[in-house]
Amino acid sequence: MYDELTEVDIQKMEEEISYRTAVLRPKLIEDVQIARGFGDLSENFEYKCAKRDKNRNDSRIRYLQKMIQTAKIIQPDTADTADGAGLFDTVVIVPAPTGVPQTIRIVTTLRQDALKGLISKESPVARAVLGHRAGEVVRVELGEGREYELTIQSVEKGTDDPSLEISGY
Repeated sequence: MYDELTEVDIQKMEEEISYRTAVLRPKLIEDVQIARGFGDLSENFEYKCAKRDKNRNDSRIRYLQKMIQTAKIIQPDTADTADGAGLFDTVVIVPAPTGVPQTIRIVTTLRQDALKGLISKESPVARAVLGHRAGEVVRVELGEGREYELTIQSVEKGTDDPSLEISGY
């Protein structure tokens, strides 16, 4: 399955790859070489930590490169969702089970962060809300026959915000 990402997502990943390759990798390689000089490698904790950090950096670079290679570029299209919720919109929802309003922003999978209210467009809540308008009651399907309803209180149109960070693994 391909991730649907915007041009901004791709640009942010390319910037991170560039930083990790040009700045971070040489520093981490130097750290490994310095730690190697501390003595017996079988009992050298600094060496093991430096190797781990270098390997994590290399893994992140490979991960980002694979994401770019397999990404499907999308355009946040406001025409399809002129009145309803769309990508990068801020939506106030009221889940029926709690009755407590929550503010979410629908983003691409690469920029999701539930603790900050940034919800992936692939999540059950976002899939239920996308295309619907304020005042509508929608059903959120969780799978295995579980579901609940929520009310869309308001929809505020948004744009692709380059200041939103891309997530880690």
